[in-house]
Amino acid sequence: MLRQAVILAGGMGTRLGALTANTPKPLLKVGGQPFVEYLLKHLTRHGVEHIVLLVGPHESHYRQHFHTHSNPNVQVDFVSDVPPAGTGGALRYARNLLDERFLLLNGDSYFDFNLLDLTANQENTAHIALRHVADTARYGHISLEGERVLKFDEKSKGGEGLINAGVYWLHRSIVDELKDGVVSIESQVFPELAGHGRLAASAYDGAFIDIGVPEDLNRAQSLMPDWQRRPAAFLDRDGIINHDTGYVWRREEYQWMEGADRGIKRLNDLGYYVFVVTNQAGVARGLYRTSEVEALHTYINETLRRKGAHIDAFYYCPYHPDFGGDEFQKYRNWRKPKPGMLLRAMEEWPIDLSRSFMIGDKETDMQAADAAGVPNKRLFIEGDIEAAMAEIAPPLN
Repeated sequence: MLRQAVILAGGMGTRLGALTANTPKPLLKVGGQPFVEYLLKHLTRHGVEHIVLLVGPHESHYRQHFHTHSNPNVQVDFVSDVPPAGTGGALRYARNLLDERFLLLNGDSYFDFNLLDLTANQENTAHIALRHVADTARYGHISLEGERVLKFDEKSKGGEGLINAGVYWLHRSIVDELKDGVVSIESQVFPELAGHGRLAASAYDGAFIDIGVPEDLNRAQSLMPDWQRRPAAFLDRDGIINHDTGYVWRREEYQWMEGADRGIKRLNDLGYYVFVVTNQAGVARGLYRTSEVEALHTYINETLRRKGAHIDAFYYCPYHPDFGGDEFQKYRNWRKPKPGMLLRAMEEWPIDLSRSFMIGDKETDMQAADAAGVPNKRLFIEGDIEAAMAEIAPPLN
């Protein structure tokens, strides 16, 4: 599964002139925060726990940034790939840190798509993400047959087509095959892999920008914050993504609702945030502990990630008015029909409420959605949960 991402962050950014004289491109402010922070948020919401930054000569800048922007849930390692060895050769410096499979991405571009769809592929040495653009001149053109890359032109004469979007799912063996000296993964490694039928690719439609030139850096100032704001799918848990058999907390008793995983993946692919909001009064009743609820949620997400899907966050309420004494009183506004769990999600994530929705199997779910201002609701009692998710969640523009 996707656990590790390597970010190429050591470039000099010469096309941006004085802006990068003392600041590497990924640390330039975009929409009020360093550009790299958008990349980190995108990676961690897809399950990345270990980030390796190939920082070139800029190690001190990155260490200073991450000293003040640390995330306790993510391990960050810095690799100073000096002397420069190219985008491919830089991986040699990080060889001992690499997982068997890892995501490699450019630190100066952002591509908003479901990373887990790309990383579900375990068959090829390299699987790369492509983006359709109106003019390929700046990026190069990719020719495909199915998912197999036939031709990899890093430079082209332009025109409409597919481009390399700078996000790659790689097997560690690729590093052992690198030639000595300076090696470009884009213009040397990938064309060679394509020639041997070992390079796969998938095209995605998400928002894309490369801040390597001044005009796009300027466009990014408003686009990046806007792109983070998206509608949310609020899902009850028991009876929606798993069968409600009564106080479900053991992995061995967990039973998926048929089609729930596919429905969640579709939401991920479309660009919705996906949250679980679930009453778990079994904690207050003493039937199980909060640690066991969280362990089950970890299992749910690990299972989904193997299928190219994920839940962005789980919110659960251990409170019950008749049990548990004062221990869980602070969560009393979280227990549905009260809206606390949904409101907390809205505080923590940039949600477009106008296009968000709630699916639950009880009237209390609907009441919580009303109290939180969620405009679209679906009471699901029986039927096809995958179809129910599809009906309430149209494709996003």
